[in-house]
Amino acid sequence: MILEMKVPSPGESITEVEIATWLVKDGDYVEKDQAIAEVDSDKATLELPAEAAGIITLKAEEGDAVKVGQVVCLIDTGAAKPEGGAAPKAEEKKEEPKKEEPKAAAPAPAPAPAATYATGAPSPAAKKILDEKAIDPATVTGTGKGGRITKDDAVNAKASMGTPTGGSRSEERSKLSMLRRKVAERLVAAKNETAMLTTFNEVNMTPINNIRNEYKDAFKAKHGGLGLGYMSFFTKAVTRALQLFPDVNSMIDGDYKVAYDFADISIAVSGPKGLMVPVVRNAETLTFRGIEAEIKRLALRARDGQITVDDMTGGTFTITNGGVFGSMLSTPIINPPQSGILGMHNIIERPIAVNGKVEIHPMMYVALSYDHRIIDGRESVGFLVAVKEALENPMELLMDNNPKKALEL
Repeated sequence: MILEMKVPSPGESITEVEIATWLVKDGDYVEKDQAIAEVDSDKATLELPAEAAGIITLKAEEGDAVKVGQVVCLIDTGAAKPEGGAAPKAEEKKEEPKKEEPKAAAPAPAPAPAATYATGAPSPAAKKILDEKAIDPATVTGTGKGGRITKDDAVNAKASMGTPTGGSRSEERSKLSMLRRKVAERLVAAKNETAMLTTFNEVNMTPINNIRNEYKDAFKAKHGGLGLGYMSFFTKAVTRALQLFPDVNSMIDGDYKVAYDFADISIAVSGPKGLMVPVVRNAETLTFRGIEAEIKRLALRARDGQITVDDMTGGTFTITNGGVFGSMLSTPIINPPQSGILGMHNIIERPIAVNGKVEIHPMMYVALSYDHRIIDGRESVGFLVAVKEALENPMELLMDNNPKKALEL
C-alpha cells in the first residue's frame, strides 16, 4: 500500500511552508513517527514525522515551497524492513566498458586582434562612468571596435578590491530560510509602519544581586534545580509597570486601540534557527518560580527545535536581553502588532553618585522602544521609570517585603 504524506497545517493563517532539510534519503526505510524532514513556516521551524513505517520516496526538494495539503513524499507501507535498517536497492546493471573514441585535435585559438590606437581607450561616455566609479581604464577590457572601452564595458566594470594577498576570496550564496525571510519582512515593516522611538534609563542591580546571592541556592534546592535569574525580576517589574501605564499594553487595529487587562509577555530566546519569541501567558499572575519555570520550558523547546506556532502566537509586550551576548546599549525593534519592547543589556560595574558620594555598583542600561502613535512620551518615560523603581527596590515593590514567601521557600 502506498501512503501519500501531505503537509499538515502548522497553524492558523499559514498556507505554505518550505522544505528546509530532508532528514532521510530517497529509498530509505522509515519508522512510524520518525522525523523525516524539517519544514520552515513564516513563524517557526517544525519537524515532519512519518505517518507510517515503510520505504520512502521523496516528492519535493530541499528549498521547495509547498502548499499545506500538498503531497511531499510517498511511503510504501507494504515493504519489509531490510536487515540493518537500510533500504533495499535495485540491482545495478553492469555495463560493458565503453571504448574511447579518438579525440579530435582541439582547434587552435584565434589570434588576438592587433593592438590599435583605440585599444584600452574609453569612449567619452565610458570615461565619464569610469571616472565616477574611480576605476582605472587600464583595468578594463574593451569590447568595442579595435578594443575600445564602450559605455556597457564601463557600466559593467567593478572597482578593484586591492591587490590579492594570497588568502581565500571565495564567496558562498545560500537562500534564506522562510523563517528568516519573514522575520526580515516584519522588521522592515515595523520600521516603516510605526512611529518608533526609544527612551533609555539605567538600573542599579545591587538590590537584585543581593537577593539572588542570599536566596538562589535555597531557591534551586526547593524548586528542583530551577535557577533564580534576572528575567523573573524583569518580568515582574514589567507586569507591574503595565498595570500602571496600560497604554503600553495596547495595540493599534486600524482606527481602534485594543487594550488588554492581561500581560502576555513575549521573551526573546536564541534557538538553532535564530531568534524565537515564545510567550509567557498571563505573566501578571505568575510567581517568581512560575515565571522561571515557564521561561526554562520555552527556552528548552526552542533549543531542541520543538517550539510551535502556538507557543509564539500573541503576546502584548516583549522583553529581549542583548546583554547575554555582551551588548551594552541598543534600540530594540518593536515586535508588531505590539506597541512596546524592553531591551536589557550587560551589567557593568561603574562609579555612580550615591547620597553625595561616589560608589561603584553593577549598572545596566535599559531601553524601551515604543510606538509613538499610541504611546505618548509621558507614558513611555513613566513606564520605564516604574520598571527602574521596581528593580532598584524589589523587596518592597515586587516581594511585599517578604522574599521567602515571594520565592516560595
